[in-house]
Amino acid sequence: MRTDYQLRQTVWKDWLWGGENLRASPDPMAASYYISRMGFQPHAYSGLETGSRNVVRHVVRQNRIIFVLVSPLNPGNEEMGRHLITHGDGVKDIAFSVEDLDAIVKKAKERGAKIVKDIWEENDEGGKVRFAQVQTYGDTTHTFVERGTYNGLFLPGYKRPLVPVDNITKTLPDPKLDFVDHIVGNQPDLEMEDAAAWYEKHLIFHRFWSVDDTQIHTEYSALRSIVVTNWEETIKMPINEPAPGRRKSQIQEFVDYYGGAGVQHIALNTKDIISAIRHLRSRGMEFLSVPNSYYDQLKEKLKLSKVKVVEDMNVLQELNILVDYDDNGYLLQIFTKNVQDRPTVFLEVIQRNNHSGFGAGNFKALFEAIEIDQAARGNL
Repeated sequence: MRTDYQLRQTVWKDWLWGGENLRASPDPMAASYYISRMGFQPHAYSGLETGSRNVVRHVVRQNRIIFVLVSPLNPGNEEMGRHLITHGDGVKDIAFSVEDLDAIVKKAKERGAKIVKDIWEENDEGGKVRFAQVQTYGDTTHTFVERGTYNGLFLPGYKRPLVPVDNITKTLPDPKLDFVDHIVGNQPDLEMEDAAAWYEKHLIFHRFWSVDDTQIHTEYSALRSIVVTNWEETIKMPINEPAPGRRKSQIQEFVDYYGGAGVQHIALNTKDIISAIRHLRSRGMEFLSVPNSYYDQLKEKLKLSKVKVVEDMNVLQELNILVDYDDNGYLLQIFTKNVQDRPTVFLEVIQRNNHSGFGAGNFKALFEAIEIDQAARGNL
């Protein structure tokens, strides 16, 4: 233990319950979306067939990325109903695998964190798992999961999927997305500092990176951002807020349609973004487009840089992959279009080459690409 407690991003959960992560249609349809479009595989299931009488959960997995898609089974589920009415589809919970749950909860209580659900245990033939849940920004929660020696499929109460293999995966290429790189939370104006301070105070995170509206702006809109991270810097949580501009920023659009603070996007890391995006596009995944002028300017700037991008720039341009760099390395990134009807949550695919930033050099291009879609929606 190198600090009061330790968090490790080995398991995380974004909860879709007719209004939790990314699709509000029935769970089999939501799971099918991630399987067919994003290359996930069925991993685990909890529902009527396993003895769960109130909630059904479909778990899909791709390497170290796990999504849990959740829906109510019975009419009148007030908690899920309220969340759906307010937020639409969204990320309700981000779960962390932890080593010392007691120390985490004790410290969180001492520092005034809101405990949604105190420590509880669940058991099955695979052993015991301990949990606790706290409130973070908006209606978003963090569940701490202490697995110990548990050796079951996923968590207690889950069984193998009703359909263990989706035949469509046999005919489509594997995008090879590896793990969750970071998860971004959008805040209303002037609430970013409080949200970042929450992580510093209650989870002993520290500030890792930040930009303000003098650095990130377009003709119409701007943002401010702080990235917080755990002691080992394995979990990255960027916190954004809108800044005043001539028109509505994409951060403000999110806040308006989501009904407050919430998870804006989930970044998924890959070792080969070119292959990943080729494969995802062949599966029908839609991504934001950026103007060719971005690449014309980029090529000129890279001539003066110490860093050499080894990927073919023409291929990156063809696929609309963005490049950000500093003197030590570079990253490649691309963003999907919104993955539900409300213009709120989307996904990112990112490849890092000795670069630990978050694409500050691309924010202007990203904002301009999003502003094209905002204008089409009548929201710019």
